[in-house]
Amino acid sequence: MKQNIVTEQMTKAGQAIEHSSFAIVDAEAGERGNYTEEQWPLVRRMIHATADFEFNGLTEFHPHAMQAGLAAIAAGASIVADVEMICVGLSKPRLSHFSVQTHQFISDEDVIRDAKSEGTTRAVQAMRKAHAKGLLHGAIVGVGNAPTALLEVIRLIKDEGLKPALIVGMPVGFVSAEESKDAVAELTETPWVITRGRKGGSTLVVSAIHAMLALAEAREKT
Repeated sequence: MKQNIVTEQMTKAGQAIEHSSFAIVDAEAGERGNYTEEQWPLVRRMIHATADFEFNGLTEFHPHAMQAGLAAIAAGASIVADVEMICVGLSKPRLSHFSVQTHQFISDEDVIRDAKSEGTTRAVQAMRKAHAKGLLHGAIVGVGNAPTALLEVIRLIKDEGLKPALIVGMPVGFVSAEESKDAVAELTETPWVITRGRKGGSTLVVSAIHAMLALAEAREKT
């Protein structure tokens, strides 16, 4: 299989460092649980981004998560994030290769206004806005900061028939973070990737999606 071009580091030096880092993670990770050959690159990239080997175990996958994520990327599905940090962190050249666009509404004036008037969070209103604009259906939903965004997506799935392609649910924190991810794990029809417990963050969501982009490019070459 040919080496990836778009989803690799842009210089040979950068590629060498990243490949060496991945090799170190592989060597030091020990047992890889029940992760498949497709799942492990995602977990490995998350460990690489954080130097935290606990994600080898804390990361869990819906049985169809990787298949759904790769299919969505290949089809040019949108990515809807809870915060701007995720959109900024994702590589524009890698996204444009698949014609993938990103969206986030956390700082929009109407989102702030509605959150204040309804006594909710901006994250809740941002997801409602994305849903009203028809952006969540068939999308990859990335949540790395706000548990309330994740809980709102779950509500939209259960109450309004929303069908995202994949949820990458990794909010970090102490209030509802763990509970929101536990709730995602109860979804059977919607594919998901989560990190159990309090650990998470936008960096992990970016890493997970970058791993999927790399796998999607590799599939193009087979």
